[in-house]
Amino acid sequence: MSANPANLPPRFLRTPEAARFLSLSGRTLEKHRTYGTGPAYRKLGGRVVYALEDLQAWADRGAKTSTSDPGRGTVLPAKRQKPDLIPYAGKPRR
Repeated sequence: MSANPANLPPRFLRTPEAARFLSLSGRTLEKHRTYGTGPAYRKLGGRVVYALEDLQAWADRGAKTSTSDPGRGTVLPAKRQKPDLIPYAGKPRR
């Protein structure tokens, strides 16, 4: 069985729905978007939407099996990060 039954288009969630899906507040998700530490999003017109696959992939980056497990990646906190941690649209920061 495919992840996309009946060949429906991918489901997109607005910020409040995406935040509920991740058990975060909408404001925290907005901060992640501002600082570049959150899941991938899309702008459709003036609306910000998140694909379910992108939300799940971002959450899975923080999966661990124990406190000593380095895991697959890191989910950074929703705050300003050092410039070397987050690329800025492929351009060096000034």
